[in-house]
Amino acid sequence: MGVKRNFIYSSILTCANYVFPLITYPYVSRVLGVTNIGICNFVDSIINYFILFSMMGVSAVGIREIAGSMNDSQRQSRIFSSLLTLNGIATFIMLVALFISIYVIPELYEHRNLMYIGAARLVANLFLVEWFFKGTENFKYITNRTILVKCIYVIAVFLFVKDSSDYPIYFLLLSLMVVVNAVINFIYACTKIRLTMKDLMFRPYIKPFVIMGVYMLLTSMYTSFNVAYLGFVSSPDQVGYYTTATKIFTIILSIYTAFTGVMLPRMSALYAEGKLDEFKRLIKKSLDLLLSLSIPAVLFTVLYAPEIIYLISGEGYEGANLPARIIMPLILIIGYEQILVLQVLLPAKQDKIVLRNSILGATTGVILNVILVSKLQSVGSSVTWLLSEVVVLLTSAYAVKHLIGLSFPKKKFIKGIIWYIPVVAICCLLISNFSEYPYLNLIIGFLLLGIYSFFYLYFISKNEILKSLVNHSFYIFHISHKEE
Repeated sequence: MGVKRNFIYSSILTCANYVFPLITYPYVSRVLGVTNIGICNFVDSIINYFILFSMMGVSAVGIREIAGSMNDSQRQSRIFSSLLTLNGIATFIMLVALFISIYVIPELYEHRNLMYIGAARLVANLFLVEWFFKGTENFKYITNRTILVKCIYVIAVFLFVKDSSDYPIYFLLLSLMVVVNAVINFIYACTKIRLTMKDLMFRPYIKPFVIMGVYMLLTSMYTSFNVAYLGFVSSPDQVGYYTTATKIFTIILSIYTAFTGVMLPRMSALYAEGKLDEFKRLIKKSLDLLLSLSIPAVLFTVLYAPEIIYLISGEGYEGANLPARIIMPLILIIGYEQILVLQVLLPAKQDKIVLRNSILGATTGVILNVILVSKLQSVGSSVTWLLSEVVVLLTSAYAVKHLIGLSFPKKKFIKGIIWYIPVVAICCLLISNFSEYPYLNLIIGFLLLGIYSFFYLYFISKNEILKSLVNHSFYIFHISHKEE
């Protein structure tokens, strides 16, 4: 029940991180325009890079170590204080580096007002300490706080962002959301643990802090680095196209990311206790969930990318259609990659393997960025991200197969693709005949794929997760009907 409850809270949390911006994004994209959206996303990608350097591997290490000290409050306080201090040192170094960069790099100096706002977010990230609450599996608190702050953010956007010149206000509101979350988090965390500067433990954490930090940085070489590099070699418009395309992808992947985030502390505990049968059972359950969600999600978003882009951003964003279609298979690729890394390699403390794989992915990303992006612009960025993730996936799959004998369920995947061919053909026929009605196309396609997916998963593949949910729903309905 703990995993199910935490999954529900984490799903709500992760969806909120994307759904709330989705509420504001159609409004903001139309008010600010593709150029100003591109400027905000370019600056945002630069700030995120400094945040990555300041945070290093504290999130992964923090979750793992806090989860492992649940029954020892004194040790937990020492771990929290040690990691926070280590994180604070890195944050101070990055803050200094940020201000130097603003005055040395012309492209950053041009947007210095936004960069100053981003500096506040850099400092605030130190006090977010989300890793502490995830390590203690306190997802209920994180969810309630996030929804409250994001509701205030949505109201503020509609109140204060009125025309295209208000893009600094939009960026300020994005940063203030992090600052407010950080203040609330840190005050609440201090009621759960005791901050101390005595007996700090740096030595056990420096190596994983650096290794996992390098992993995060290398991973960013084929994710967020694409936005920064695209901004330097291209125009704000191209950044706007690419980030609009990626926004759709991140929203869809968010539900599955919620599950992998919840599973990390649980899988770490199972592996540490030697319960490998239960460990493997949960991994197979994760794979079933991934295939159930990803196949119809990829098909729907590839088929209806132009309609979805138009719904979210309106006219002027047609350049995002092809990048979106290239990116959407990443729903499956990154979903499987998260199982391998977050549920197997990290709990098994295979940090070096994770680092090696990320080096290969980053190298691929840098090479492809240089070769493709200056010529193909936002399309090149999309291809770069896709191929880099494929490299990481293949190397991670190889490592996991040798570690615990887990392989991708190819037969189940191929069977799923074959079964979806008829509904894809019908959708293509409808799109070609009703192209002048994008919203109608989108609604019909969503209903068709949704109903067909339910039929296939419940009656053909007999998906255990879906059958369990349906049976549980019928049971609740039956009980409530009897009580009436």
